[in-house]
Amino acid sequence: MTNREKITRSLLAKVPKDAINQFFSRDVSSISILLLSIVVGILAGFVSTSFELAVHFVSDTRTDWLKSSIGGLPLWLAAFLISAGLAFIGYYLVHRFAPEASGSGIPEIEGAMEGVRPVRWWRVLPVKFFGGMGTLGSGMVLGQEGPTVQMGGAIGRMISDVFRVKNDDTRHSLLAAGSAAGLAAAFNAPLAAIMFVVEEMRPQFRYSLISIKSVIIASISATIVFRALNGQYAVIQTPQYASPELSTLWLFLLLGVMFGIFGVLFNRLVTFSQDAFVKLHQNKRGRYLITGSLIGGTFGLILLYLPEVTGGGIDLIPTITTGGFSVKLLLFLFAARIITTMMCFGSGAPGGIFAPMLALGTLFGYAFGLIAQAAFPDLPITPGMFAIAGMGALFAATVRAPITGILLVIEMTNNYYLILPLIITSLGAVIFAQLLGGQPIYSQLLNRTLKNNKLRQDDLPTE
Repeated sequence: MTNREKITRSLLAKVPKDAINQFFSRDVSSISILLLSIVVGILAGFVSTSFELAVHFVSDTRTDWLKSSIGGLPLWLAAFLISAGLAFIGYYLVHRFAPEASGSGIPEIEGAMEGVRPVRWWRVLPVKFFGGMGTLGSGMVLGQEGPTVQMGGAIGRMISDVFRVKNDDTRHSLLAAGSAAGLAAAFNAPLAAIMFVVEEMRPQFRYSLISIKSVIIASISATIVFRALNGQYAVIQTPQYASPELSTLWLFLLLGVMFGIFGVLFNRLVTFSQDAFVKLHQNKRGRYLITGSLIGGTFGLILLYLPEVTGGGIDLIPTITTGGFSVKLLLFLFAARIITTMMCFGSGAPGGIFAPMLALGTLFGYAFGLIAQAAFPDLPITPGMFAIAGMGALFAATVRAPITGILLVIEMTNNYYLILPLIITSLGAVIFAQLLGGQPIYSQLLNRTLKNNKLRQDDLPTE
């Protein structure tokens, strides 16, 4: 036997019998992490897109039932009962099986990345999916992005457990990758999803070359799945605007200052409403379910008479940007949707707050544009530009992630020529929010959760 044959046989003897299992479990290869990131992205994209389709199915079915006048009931009573029943499902699943699935879910993922919150994916995935179907389908003012981010992160942790990944950094990377994939699929915005993890989750995200690659690959995979199922169009169909005249840019800065002030107030209203609902139901299941069902039923009634103040608000944005409302109506809807947002999100229903914030920013931004147009008739002002800028500004002021807000709005509306006013407005909002001592909304929610944690010790997972 030659020396070469001896070396070859020696190397072959060292190859493990279960090469695939070793390939994943020992975390010795960056390729294995990237392959798992693809799996996470595909699954998160499929679940997130399926969640959106399921919510639309429930909403359409609710409408069909109302048209058929179930059992000869009065329309208002049928609307109340159907929405109350849908909301009851969401609240019950959350309170009974996974309290951490209430609300947005993004603070839970940030807490998990920091190592202070558990990820019970076997509970969170079904509860968030079906519970969110109930609450969002009932017409409540909630967004789908919070659930998709939490479900995406849960999928990342699920893949880590299924493939028995032991390395803590790898598990962390897959958790972050799943979260980004969930956001990418929610808004068809892969670049904003990547930046959200890097910018918003920067205190928790362990930045490294392999972790950022995982986030990018998962976001791309999820977006491909979304576009394969939903098409490649922008999520929000708005007019395409040219770059604004330089003489109008100071108005965008003024709008940003106003959103910076409002952003601080908005965040305080969110935590205030959450505390108020806890005092109301005292975390007792009966009170919790009655409160939630009454809220859901109320929105069933509102849907009949004033649908503009219900739902996440994404479908409302195109109507706003095409000039469908007067200044008075815009300001009325703005005030009304603040109240309805606090009612729904503060109650602990499974659902996000991204979409409601985008709608609020659009409402006030367009109203500001109309007022500025009347006040300065000599300036070439297009109100719709301020509506688009307002979307990013409120997000920047509340979440404290201006780059993410800018990219999110651009990807959702395809208005790339508005990048300069978006930057000016978002930067003004962030600076003034900081000057007023405001804190990022998700950091506040996470701190509140940790402070008021009422999960029983026997419900926590065993590692």
